[in-house]
Amino acid sequence: MTQVGRGREFTTRPELRGTFGMVSSTHWLASAGGMRMLELGGNAFDAAVAAGFVLQVVQPHLNGPGGDMPAVVWDDRVGAPEVLCAQGVAPAAASIGAFEDLGLDAVPGTGLLAACVPGAVDGWLLMLRDRGTLGLREVLEPAIGYAAAGHPTSPEMVGAVAAVEHVLRDAWPSTAAVYLPGGALPAAHSLFRNPDLARTYERLVHESEVSQGDREDRIDAARNAFSRGFVAEHIGRYLASAEVEDSSGRRHRSLLAVDDLATWSASWERPATRGFRGFTVCKPGAWSQGPVLLQQLALLDGLDLDRLERGGPDYVHTLVEAGKLAYADREAWYGDEPDVPLTALLSDGYAAERRALIGPDSSPALRPGSPDARTPLPIDVRLQATAEAAGAGEPTVLDARADVHRGDTCHVDVADRFGNMVSATPSGGWLQSSPVIPGLGFPLGTRLQMADLDRRRPNALRPGKRPRTTLSPGLVLRGGEPYLAFGTPGGDQQDQWALQFLLNVVLFGDDLQAAIDRPVFHSAHFPSSFHPRTAIPGRVVVEDRYPADTIAGLRRRGHDVRLAGPWSLTRTCAAGRDVDGVLRAGATPRGMEGYAIGR
Repeated sequence: MTQVGRGREFTTRPELRGTFGMVSSTHWLASAGGMRMLELGGNAFDAAVAAGFVLQVVQPHLNGPGGDMPAVVWDDRVGAPEVLCAQGVAPAAASIGAFEDLGLDAVPGTGLLAACVPGAVDGWLLMLRDRGTLGLREVLEPAIGYAAAGHPTSPEMVGAVAAVEHVLRDAWPSTAAVYLPGGALPAAHSLFRNPDLARTYERLVHESEVSQGDREDRIDAARNAFSRGFVAEHIGRYLASAEVEDSSGRRHRSLLAVDDLATWSASWERPATRGFRGFTVCKPGAWSQGPVLLQQLALLDGLDLDRLERGGPDYVHTLVEAGKLAYADREAWYGDEPDVPLTALLSDGYAAERRALIGPDSSPALRPGSPDARTPLPIDVRLQATAEAAGAGEPTVLDARADVHRGDTCHVDVADRFGNMVSATPSGGWLQSSPVIPGLGFPLGTRLQMADLDRRRPNALRPGKRPRTTLSPGLVLRGGEPYLAFGTPGGDQQDQWALQFLLNVVLFGDDLQAAIDRPVFHSAHFPSSFHPRTAIPGRVVVEDRYPADTIAGLRRRGHDVRLAGPWSLTRTCAAGRDVDGVLRAGATPRGMEGYAIGR
């Protein structure tokens, strides 16, 4: 527990410091797998890839090979920040008209209709090929070992399986075969194995090792085996006849085809950036929600935020109201389109104009702005009566017999002795999303649920287009050099929780663990990115470690405050580098799985 005593602050754990390497992730086994790569002489990219594949094994309720992954990285050989986009696109057959023909006004949140091209595996392998140094067998060894020999089942994973147990038994026998071993719910902390997934990884390694060429060619052979070879063939055979009931209450077949996998690949691009108090913050572009953190920083940069009592009602109110404005712009302007007015949205003039809207009381409205004098479309808000039904993470599993199971996502940060840094947020392809593909050991993802079926909107569904994702890793530069990799799971809340962590570090001087341990809050004022896209205007959810005066002060300002458990929100991880070369790391104690490792 964070507390104050004898002039210094005690935290749940120490901030790690060293000079060799740091790995922080949402599961200790992933952090250990990444650290092993550093000990073998690999770099931050080798470590991140190893950790990423371990996360697919040990947190299958939070991510999987059928999901997606953005990363923001610094390769010291390149000398500039880069974004790796491993967000798969909408299938060629996935048009708004196709959903209209099915009588649907939204993409379902579960099942097969919401499947995009799986992006995570190709993204991790592209990172390994272009930025790593080790071979595929070395970086996949930890994941293969945990999938084949077993790993301790977390209570959270058991809870996720239990929430959809009836679906697995009644409708998804291929998933039941994996996650209900012997026909029973796995016991918490028992060894859990996924031999089909282990064999899938092993075959990727085999396809790499029997190929001709240099290291890059061998890794490309594994990428090809996934997108055009045996993995794509398994997916194609399954989808040829599979018809699954989804959250619409009806059975549907997938729009995804093997040609969609063959014609897409992960890619590198430039990040969106914004300066703040001498730092430069780097995020994925407007195909993600990443720039919403940059917009919040732009709004706050013109305020004397550091003069407010941190954790007091004025401070929390100011951050909430700035967040409302930024997220309203996300709804109105963000999407995978070439004409998103991102330069205007991040400009000083626009921030000053919007900052004037932050008043002394909670605003009940959702107020997008008019960058470049454009007129925003009205935002369709579906009201939700309770915070419990709205959820606080991704994905949300909803059907007629299970109210809601809150899922989430994963995160990993790495900093190495060579000057490299990685922040990655893998997600999607959760075991709750759709049935496991027989023989592969993993399901497809449901990211397409985030696409809009209104043709006028920037996030409107279109074949070959990326649905706007909530996944939002972050990288901070100081003096043009890498300073901090950070991020958190949490769907729409990611860039609210990450903002609070970042301000704790760069504005108030917390060490990484102290910044992570402080109590957090978030707003549910704006529409969720996840089916069924509900909002709770005015709602603010706070960890109940906040002082009673803060909670009362927020309520006096008109906020609908709901209390969450003392350690229930955010799962922030971070790794950084000081100017003297000292490496640092911290990890969330929330959820009892995240850990940082380093020396």
